[in-house]
Amino acid sequence: MSDPSHGIRLILVDAPGLFRASLGRYLASEPGFEVSGECDSPVEALELLKDAKADVILADLDACTDQDGGFFSAAREGGYRGQFLIVSGCVEARKSAMAIRLGAAGIFLKTEPPDRLVQAIKRVAAGEIWLDQKVVHSMADKVIDQRPQSSNGKHSKPLEDREREVLRGILEGLSNREISDQMSLPESRVKNLVLRLFSKASVRTRSQLVRVAMDGTWEAARELLSAPGLPRA
Repeated sequence: MSDPSHGIRLILVDAPGLFRASLGRYLASEPGFEVSGECDSPVEALELLKDAKADVILADLDACTDQDGGFFSAAREGGYRGQFLIVSGCVEARKSAMAIRLGAAGIFLKTEPPDRLVQAIKRVAAGEIWLDQKVVHSMADKVIDQRPQSSNGKHSKPLEDREREVLRGILEGLSNREISDQMSLPESRVKNLVLRLFSKASVRTRSQLVRVAMDGTWEAARELLSAPGLPRA
């Protein structure tokens, strides 16, 4: 979570070009943001992190999932405690699922408008998760189409109706407050339901919860993803 004494510090990891140049200028001019650095590759980002402070790393999907996503673990081993927000030029279910599994707090499509990116950065900096719905739909379809994986008894507890609704909201990219408004429940009640989901999934964060929901081992999540109530692309 970012320190309120300064703006949200950002590092941009993407190939040099119009998108990165435009993005860097835009975010540097946005109130509450500081661009700590820009670089071409994860290798350069790791060097940059030795001196630059960052709350959120915006990294290109292809770059950060190369070599089995070693960038995530290397950054953590080097002391990085911020969030990863992955940007992608297209919907790629396999790489998106890998990024979430490795610890990304969000997937953002480059085709979305800049104000949505500002919202996404603020969300992940606050410890929430951001998932573009086209990416969610793509990953959900992959889970539904694949053969169920053996869970070896893990995550075997069924979900209650309200837990299912909260999980649906999380997969739709809603915050606790938005889920609270949608379900007409106090936000404190929603937080308790999220904690119960964490317990049933044996996770500690929203990104880990999404990872478990998308890896095909949680039967309750598979049923939810197959349900017509989850918006489809």
